[in-house]
Amino acid sequence: MRSCPTLTAYGRHYCAPPRRLVSLTSTSLHRHNSAPFLNFSLFTAFRSPFSRMETGTGSTGNKAMVENMKRFGVISSKKVAEVMEALDRGLFVPVGSSAYADTPLPIGYNATISAPHMHAMCLQLLEDKLQPGMRALDVGSGTGYLTGCFALMVGAEGRVVGVDHIPQLVDMSIKNVEKSVAGSLLQKGSLSLHVGDGRKGWGEFAPYDAIHVGAAASEVPHALLDQLKPGGRMVIPVGTYFQELKVIDKSEDGSIKARTETSVRYVPLTSRVEQTGGF
Repeated sequence: MRSCPTLTAYGRHYCAPPRRLVSLTSTSLHRHNSAPFLNFSLFTAFRSPFSRMETGTGSTGNKAMVENMKRFGVISSKKVAEVMEALDRGLFVPVGSSAYADTPLPIGYNATISAPHMHAMCLQLLEDKLQPGMRALDVGSGTGYLTGCFALMVGAEGRVVGVDHIPQLVDMSIKNVEKSVAGSLLQKGSLSLHVGDGRKGWGEFAPYDAIHVGAAASEVPHALLDQLKPGGRMVIPVGTYFQELKVIDKSEDGSIKARTETSVRYVPLTSRVEQTGGF
């Protein structure tokens, strides 16, 4: 019997010959004891039920995206499902992109927006720290999608800050949020997006109950640990070539505990010059 690669899509495994491997940027790599499992979104032409997950446009496509993730166990939280359904991902990706396909997408300036399943995973990991009235920091906020999700979860009485060191992306993210259901939170000031070096956090509104980092750090920045509230949680990819999504909890006495959620592949957390090549 001829062997073939085994892949997992939404927690289910498939066997079929891939034709071409694509970028691993911002997608999860699930590991198994006996054989490697690659997330389906790494492959462009794999014959499986998920090769054309995008089933509509606008709110129809967004709803179908969320329903697919619920059906296959990616989303188990009712609140996360509600938020991801309310905030149309199509408003946060470049025109002409496959907004609702489970794949990362380039957004310019050597940056990406993560695949929907990664957004769902991070929202669920942080859900307890994104309750109404809490504070959240999104480092590497990109087009503003996940920052907007955070804002919907903490509500008008909370505070969400997005930071990106590419001014053009920050300008884009503000326009994207203004067009979305999170626009009122931007107007009220409970959501803000800033140009800055996210490795240094954003001290003005610290400490934060939740911190999310959307690019891989070689090590956890001390400034972010300092700005994490006692009792808070940070989700951050760590590593260079081999990366792991770390879940870091700060106890009330200030001690730190970290665990690995899964293996991932993100763009690196660097300076603006390093990311853009000086342009």
